[in-house]
Amino acid sequence: MAVWAIGDIQGCYDSLQRLLTKVEFDPSKDTLWIAGDLVNRGPKSLEVLEYLYSLKKSVIIVLGNHDLALIAAYYGVKKSNETIDPILQSPKAKTLIAWLCNQKFLHVDYALGYCMSHAGISPEFDLGMALEYAKRVEERLRRDDIEIWLKQMFKHGVERFNREASHIDIDRYILSSFIRMRFCYKDHHLDFDQKGPPTEALREKGLKPWFECENRKEIDLKIIFGHWSTLGFYDDDNVLALDTGCLWGKSLTAARIDSDEVEIVSVDCA
Repeated sequence: MAVWAIGDIQGCYDSLQRLLTKVEFDPSKDTLWIAGDLVNRGPKSLEVLEYLYSLKKSVIIVLGNHDLALIAAYYGVKKSNETIDPILQSPKAKTLIAWLCNQKFLHVDYALGYCMSHAGISPEFDLGMALEYAKRVEERLRRDDIEIWLKQMFKHGVERFNREASHIDIDRYILSSFIRMRFCYKDHHLDFDQKGPPTEALREKGLKPWFECENRKEIDLKIIFGHWSTLGFYDDDNVLALDTGCLWGKSLTAARIDSDEVEIVSVDCA
């Protein structure tokens, strides 16, 4: 039995299949952790969703920003595009979207010593807070008024955490931190504009990767995340970044996380 964590797929179905063949994935005994962004921009988003749905008992998923955009397009909150149109036009659309709406923003496994979120965990949150706030926005996705809530979420992000803010702004911060975060300032103010790799020039401006932010709340588990193709593969004692830019012609990466030594396997992407 093996547990493999995989970075952003974004509709790259053929690369996913080659990677799973390479790691000899067996859904009858193995488990996949997917770090969000299953769909959008890649050529076979529908096939990715249908395949993972068929394995749903063997797959653990956290939602990414592109997955939220798909859900929002289904509810008419955002425009669709040619890569997700096949999902919205599929006779299985209702089933697939309902399944996505029941996925997590944060997954925790104390036995393995890992947790997973698409963009990471806010420097403002310890693990207990992160679990509480992830559950809060997960429940919002499953309510009957999801369309109204999504419209409020997609108006703008919130870069600072403020317990005294409105319920909507708190939700915006929670959601933004789980699915959009990359950089932060010394005061934990998040920056959603910078999308490139960490550089000395950005550090001189006070911008650091969120996992290097000063006085970040301690998380006892190692955090798996994706979302940051320009960062690429990154591994230290605290985090494991797995978005290696398959969509951009780089690679799709899996990490085996149930053994003493993390095993890294990648396939090149067209």
